[in-house]
Amino acid sequence: MASLTLSPAPSSSLLSRPHTLLSRSRFPSSASFSLFTTRCQFFGPLRYNNGAPPCIPVINESSLPGLLPTPRLQEIGGKHDTRLRIFSGTANPALAQEIASYLGLELGKIKIKRFADGEIYVQLQESVRGCDVFLVQPTCPPANENLMELLIMIDACRRASAKNITAVIPYFGYARADRKTQGRESIAAKLVANLITEAGANRVLACDLHSGQSMGYFDIPVDHVYGQPVILDYLASKTICSNDLVVVSPDVGGVARARAFAKKLSDAPLAIVDKRRHGHNVAEVMNLIGDVRGKVAVMVDDMIDTAGTIAKGASLLHQEGAREVYACSTHAVFSPPAIERLSSGLFQEVIITNTIPVLEQKSFPQLTVLSVANLLGETIWRVYDDCSVSSIFQ
Repeated sequence: MASLTLSPAPSSSLLSRPHTLLSRSRFPSSASFSLFTTRCQFFGPLRYNNGAPPCIPVINESSLPGLLPTPRLQEIGGKHDTRLRIFSGTANPALAQEIASYLGLELGKIKIKRFADGEIYVQLQESVRGCDVFLVQPTCPPANENLMELLIMIDACRRASAKNITAVIPYFGYARADRKTQGRESIAAKLVANLITEAGANRVLACDLHSGQSMGYFDIPVDHVYGQPVILDYLASKTICSNDLVVVSPDVGGVARARAFAKKLSDAPLAIVDKRRHGHNVAEVMNLIGDVRGKVAVMVDDMIDTAGTIAKGASLLHQEGAREVYACSTHAVFSPPAIERLSSGLFQEVIITNTIPVLEQKSFPQLTVLSVANLLGETIWRVYDDCSVSSIFQ
């Protein structure tokens, strides 16, 4: 190795003169470059005794075997070097795990706990600096707990310098409070949208919102995913003659949803249940618009809460001569007494998705749960890869 010694430099040495350095500004304003004048004083030139110029040793796998692991070098630039991160809240970890498996990723490590007084604590257990983070957390019951947990998760990612934060909300709570039907009412859907935006989310990915107008409540981009393809694929696998099918909307507000569903289901005819609501979670069926006699009726709705609307609708369909009644819904809220109503024998089958986890005690023989993990996983990948999302449903 060359021996280096320092000796005083003569006064006429070029190294003793001040140098002017030209550097690119880190935060340029109107000019592309900015000039910084720096005075560098060198006390002496480098001397070497063995005739060889000084050099900087290169550290690599061959010079120091075992210091740099080869597998990590092979991962650079590969699919394992992705900036995509998936984190799950406590509301539906099973769905988040399925989404991560579809993408070929592991769920991000996150610590979520509740203090004795009920406060929520969130800490990311891995770096997300410069990453595209997707937080999977439906705001299902308990809605307030899960919503607050989502907000704190978003704040944690924002303070950890994540590049983009997308709130993946398979079920968006408070979506039914999207307008004022009486005086002095709140529009909670707009309030929740503001909370998610102010917490630091850059984008929202929601599944089957109660009404399309809820997307306009957000001041950030919203990707609206429909669960219909999953249910349609399942119904297509059943041996039901297309001529015997009729799609039924349980209320007038769901006509557009039912019409789109019927169009994709071999352009089946449409029937509408006309109802009058006398209070929250209380419905009274009035009459039926359309013919269902001798047919297989497929009732389509975005959610089943107490099942009062869909159960009374099914009872009316049987009175009108329907041969079988199927209930199809994306979100299974299943507030009491939904299970008793759905398992009473009115339905041949109740088809739902796993946007909301279904507890074992809420299961019954007629219940079929379909997974939307692949649908959400594909959407997440297209958002991350800057590809079209709407083409999934075309």
